[in-house]
Amino acid sequence: MNQQKIQDTIKDYVMLTAGTLLIALGVYFFKFPNNFSTGGVSGISIILARYVPSISPGAFVFIINQALLVVGFAVFGRSFGVRTAYSSLVLSGATWGLEYICPMANPLTTQPLLELVFAVTLPAIGSAILFNMQASSGGTDIVAMILRKFTNLNIGNALLFVDFSITVAACVAFGFETGLFSVLGLMIKSMVVDMVLENIKVHKAFQIITSKPEEIIAFITGELGRGATEIHGEGAFTHENKTIILTVVNRYQAIRLRQYAREVDPHSFTLITNTTEIIGKGFRGVM
Repeated sequence: MNQQKIQDTIKDYVMLTAGTLLIALGVYFFKFPNNFSTGGVSGISIILARYVPSISPGAFVFIINQALLVVGFAVFGRSFGVRTAYSSLVLSGATWGLEYICPMANPLTTQPLLELVFAVTLPAIGSAILFNMQASSGGTDIVAMILRKFTNLNIGNALLFVDFSITVAACVAFGFETGLFSVLGLMIKSMVVDMVLENIKVHKAFQIITSKPEEIIAFITGELGRGATEIHGEGAFTHENKTIILTVVNRYQAIRLRQYAREVDPHSFTLITNTTEIIGKGFRGVM
């Protein structure tokens, strides 16, 4: 059990690191060179670096994130999210470190719209991975946690207002063209995060109506390592005894289960639906 817990923890932190690095790559290679300020700590850092050129955007990200981490631990103590703290440290270090490893004076291409797509998509995918792991990259999310604790504000609307204010500030700092790109990026960002998060969380819910339940259940529990529920019923036309097997599996397991059920019982009737909210043992959807 302890060995399995260690493996799960390692796997979780590998995913946290991968998601955080995706955010760092999108921010450094696409946001910073184009001055796309779509909110958050990276947006604030881009604007501050415009007025304080002696400090790089990456350095501002590091300074602001560390200050917010200190505030987070001061306010919440040990209850402050360890995963969020880890992701914030990795993001700060990676963003600042890239300035020394791969310094950039200009954007990678001459197509700002193309760059905006990557500036929004990479961090959105990374953020969705972190959200799916019950973590975040810190930054303004820590501010949201503090507001949630001490006020009755609608946190989602408050953060949206802050992000929008940052994009408006980008119009003043870098001109309307860059500012409008930032506004467009802000609108796209939330949609991409939601879309990616939903796709990450999708599992397949099976309802298999069969007269040979033993073999199929043995495959589900033995080969796929999933649980299943049996419901006994009767065919409406034939009045034959039937068993309905209920189970939830991931996409890869769904392909194997569908094929196996057809091989074992060619006359089985299978309903497969997508589900994103699964609450119970073996799944992350715990409320």
